[in-house]
Amino acid sequence: MLSTPGSLLSGPSGIQELMDDLGEALTTHPDMRMLGGGNPAAIPEVQALWRERMQELLQDGGRLDRALLNYDPPAGNPAYREAFATFLQRECGWDVTHENICVLPSSQNAFFLLFNLLAGDSPVGKRRILFPLVPEYIGYANQGVSAGIHTACKPIIEERGPHEFKYRIDFDRLKITPDIAAVCVSCPTNPTGNVLTADEFARLRELTQQHGIPFIVDNAYGHPFPDVLYTDFSPKWEEGMIFSISMSKVGLPGVRNSMIVASKEIVRALANMNAIVSLATGNVGQALLMPLLVDDTLPRISREVIRPFYRKRSDAAVAVLHETLGEKVPWALHAREGAFFLWLWFKELPIPAKELYQRLKKRKVLVIPGHYFSFGLEERWEHPHQCLRLTFSQPEHIVREGLEILAEEVIACSK
Repeated sequence: MLSTPGSLLSGPSGIQELMDDLGEALTTHPDMRMLGGGNPAAIPEVQALWRERMQELLQDGGRLDRALLNYDPPAGNPAYREAFATFLQRECGWDVTHENICVLPSSQNAFFLLFNLLAGDSPVGKRRILFPLVPEYIGYANQGVSAGIHTACKPIIEERGPHEFKYRIDFDRLKITPDIAAVCVSCPTNPTGNVLTADEFARLRELTQQHGIPFIVDNAYGHPFPDVLYTDFSPKWEEGMIFSISMSKVGLPGVRNSMIVASKEIVRALANMNAIVSLATGNVGQALLMPLLVDDTLPRISREVIRPFYRKRSDAAVAVLHETLGEKVPWALHAREGAFFLWLWFKELPIPAKELYQRLKKRKVLVIPGHYFSFGLEERWEHPHQCLRLTFSQPEHIVREGLEILAEEVIACSK
């Protein structure tokens, strides 16, 4: 018989289904049109940068040996932490030192540690993480070692025309009760590409300050890299805030490294947890990235290469949707403000998005149904069952083929 935490962590989940589909598509079904995963695109200039850095490591035998043979401290390589703090001071204007940086084995790992550090059973009762704007990242949903550590608020849906809408925080619904341990957002949001307005961000910061709880911001797609943002969102870190910055979306998902920027106390706690759970963090990603922290290479390639690449791919995908769906069924996209995804809403979808997902899978098209991204709600919400998350990171011909099949299925089941 499994323990309660074991049952929670080993049972079926949206993120497990997503990763299983991704793994099968890359191995046993290479003809699958992957419109559902979160893999970054293969951008030639970015891949060339990482090959160049790897070659430099190979040529410097001593540095490569140190990266492969040594355990670093559980908070990360001390030289890397110092370099990353200096980078954030210069590029972002953040008042941080190496003591505010913890390097962990991926953002997924980081949020597992963070959520269970702050929320769950405690001497004062159950503590919870509040998500003020769902839909939110699928990978947060099953990370508690005790049940019920998430709570969430439905958004205001602002319709901007027949084919565009935007989610906004419903501050009338949002309540910081004594059991709330922290407030968490991804920005740009995975899955919707939503970016908080300056007013929304300021109000969340003020609320968390008033209640003395952390404000957690997942920057996987945002500032300072890969900076796939189409607004001027660039918040500053300050005490009481926790930022997560990932190496994955700048083209290094395979190295499994992320950086947490937080108070010294949170950093020490995460390092202690990392020592127990992982012993140490992998060195290769830190070794690859460290020389690039001393100049503007990462911000420049993000600004000049990565962001325009995804914008072009996004525009191409939207053009296909207009071409194939047109006015044949009611549909709308969330405002495209950042990240790698389209969030597609079929307002009169006659079947649940999960059933549409299964139909598309049979036709070699993978998408992610929207209900997985709306966890923590106390009541059923029909809206996410009408939504899909689509990625446009794959080559344009694959995206086009997948969207054409998607349109065929939606139109056919709507007749």
